Amino acid sequence: MKADEIMTIEECAKYLKTSISTIYRLAQKRRIPSFKVSGQWRFKKELINTWISENSKIKVTKEEREK
Repeated sequence: MKADEIMTIEECAKYLKTSISTIYRLAQKRRIPSFKVSGQWRFKKELINTWISENSKIKVTKEEREK
């Protein structure tokens, strides 16, 4: 699968090792990068990889950094 590949909802769910219904829900709520083609959800793998990186960073508060 190339980085610029467009995935279906099924392929995205398999790639993220989660259910189709979870991906569908995230897409509907605009919580995962996605777009529709003829009413069907599509996901650009490159954007999904960026989304994974951005959402897996540990969020550290100012107080925690000062400890």
